[in-house]
Amino acid sequence: MFIPRNRTVLACGLSLIALSAPLAAMAQDADDATAVSDADQIHDDVHDRRVDYQGNIIVTATGLTQLDVLAGTSVFEAADIQENLAGQIGDVLAKLPGVSATSFSPGASRPVLRGFSGERVRVLIDGLGTIDVSNTSADHAVTIDPLTAERIEVLRGPAVMLYGSQAIGGAVNVIDKRIPRRVPDEPVHVDGLAAWDSASDLRQGGLSVDAPLADRLVVHVDGSWRKTNDLEIAGFALAPELRADLLADAAEEAEEGHLDEAAELSEAANQRGVLPNSATRTWTANAGLAFIDGDNTLGLSLGWYDSRYGVPTQPGMGHAHGGEDEGGAEETEEEGEENVTIGLEQFRADLRGELDLGDGAFDMLHLRAGYSDYTHTEFEGDETGTVFDVKGLEARLELSQKNLGWWRGSIGGQFYHRDFAAEGAEAYVAPNLTDQLSLFTLQEFGSGPIQLEVAARLEKTDVEARTLNQSRDFTNFSGAVGLIYESEGGLRTGINLSRAARAPSAEELYSNGPHIATQAFEIGDPNLSTEKAWGAEAFVRGNIGDGRIGLSVYKSWFSDYIYLSENGAEEDGLPVFQYLQSDADYFGVEGELSYPFYQGNDLTLVADLRGDYIRATLDDGTPVPRIPPLSLLGALEAQTGPFDARAEVQWFAKQDRLAPFETQTDAFTLVNLSLAWHPMHGDKTVTVLLAADNVFDVTGRRHASFTKDFVPLAGRSIKASVRFSL
Repeated sequence: MFIPRNRTVLACGLSLIALSAPLAAMAQDADDATAVSDADQIHDDVHDRRVDYQGNIIVTATGLTQLDVLAGTSVFEAADIQENLAGQIGDVLAKLPGVSATSFSPGASRPVLRGFSGERVRVLIDGLGTIDVSNTSADHAVTIDPLTAERIEVLRGPAVMLYGSQAIGGAVNVIDKRIPRRVPDEPVHVDGLAAWDSASDLRQGGLSVDAPLADRLVVHVDGSWRKTNDLEIAGFALAPELRADLLADAAEEAEEGHLDEAAELSEAANQRGVLPNSATRTWTANAGLAFIDGDNTLGLSLGWYDSRYGVPTQPGMGHAHGGEDEGGAEETEEEGEENVTIGLEQFRADLRGELDLGDGAFDMLHLRAGYSDYTHTEFEGDETGTVFDVKGLEARLELSQKNLGWWRGSIGGQFYHRDFAAEGAEAYVAPNLTDQLSLFTLQEFGSGPIQLEVAARLEKTDVEARTLNQSRDFTNFSGAVGLIYESEGGLRTGINLSRAARAPSAEELYSNGPHIATQAFEIGDPNLSTEKAWGAEAFVRGNIGDGRIGLSVYKSWFSDYIYLSENGAEEDGLPVFQYLQSDADYFGVEGELSYPFYQGNDLTLVADLRGDYIRATLDDGTPVPRIPPLSLLGALEAQTGPFDARAEVQWFAKQDRLAPFETQTDAFTLVNLSLAWHPMHGDKTVTVLLAADNVFDVTGRRHASFTKDFVPLAGRSIKASVRFSL
């Protein structure tokens, strides 16, 4: 049963609210609150209070004007998405400072923010969670297609007050148009994006259509399709250390007379040029309808996400123990040769609206609700391995206060329910139910150059595994305060102090078994306690002359930090990874500078610099696993009206500060070139983009990836895309 009996009243009450009032959105009147990017990119041609169909959306945090408690905030507009287009949201954002990606495979890559991933980073659709299983394991894809996104917010820092305790490391909020926000002026409005690249033989396209049915009623439909073949890579698939181990094993097998096994190991060690079993296929379809009457809106949407992708596996896993099994080496070897693929499907329904409350203490009611039915199947060859089923509901209600000039803000509540079940030989997590109920507030004081921001969240979490006869409940409080000074030129400096708390997830508590896709035996701890962190962050961002700057320095002190660590043991021929707790410290610096150093009549030259550094250490001095290394990006962009040309160099340092059983990741440098052509101006826009990524065809690996030693990044890739809004 989807909703347990003891929560039925609460869930039904929220459902009635969702059906009788407009739903919550992160978008609100720009006069109320504009959580803009470090670049403060609000375009002058925005003719609607929230949306311009050329791709510009002003997304706001209810009741606040700047939201500096999220000091590290970046926004990807439509042009940025086209330039960095990839199949998974993690790879789209990987060039931003403080952002990396799990890069498990081309079909599964989740964002890593400030070294945090999984349960510490929330990936959202218009302010609500994706309600999939991408947070449970790195091999699980995020059910968002970047093709149909028109804006992406990356919120680093104490975002927990806005989005829940799972955002202790930050949040990625993807804005799409599946629920319309305005009635188009034209009879039909069409947005589209199509792309191709050579590294994966990518073919993809997305299209969205908005049409008014009446003066205050608008309908929306969109869809996307993507297909890739196995990824082309620059050199060997295996990292040098792993390749040397396999060649040594091959030599040992040859000496023992096992020539067939030696040949197979040698072939795996020498695999180069192509990453086997990395092809993907994804399609989506969404439809929405909205009633819009001034500030009062009510809209709903239905959507489908369908994906099938290969999971590259580590060569030689289980081979060394093949002869020890009763079934014989031949049987174990044959099982190890089966390709692992994942097929997932998600049905999703969303509701969003706003209600003008008129005079009184509160001026607007915002309600946002979403329901998801998700199925995820792991195949071993043609055989079904493990099936994950997730049904979930999330709802969020906010009341924005009257803006008194010197005081503004909002209060609200949020409900989340997830019913998780897994069946199959590798059902490594017991069926479980998770319920969260929270209250939160955001307040901003001051109308002059000095402002004070305060945020607080009280959250109750219940996690129950009935088959294990175990349940845990947690009540946590999180809060943040920020003091900001804004100069006359628009440069904002400030400091944030925060205290965040996160309840352990069901996977961290109740995992116990083999997971074939990640080739790991994962063990949870049902006695884990709440993870807590104190944080401090200083920042400066805004305009410096004609340029823009954003710089943050931060540190977090964790108590009972939860992490997944390899312990050196083996179960079922797989390395054992166990969830542990320890105190930990995180320190980081991230920044970006964009400055037009030459401006002529027909030519503007812009320098773009970005960088980030993270150092994370457990209480015993051991490095936290999978922390990205120092990275720097430098770019030169020439803007000439119809053409924009860009050349960039991105450098990743060697990561040799390693947790136990981790391997070193070598330094590498990527050189990327692009040329954008804008053949039309005004309301009808078209952008044609030609690009060459990794021009010198170097081998790169992300240290944050579990699969980095056998899943490198793409080699040289020629790309072409066209984006239009008509």
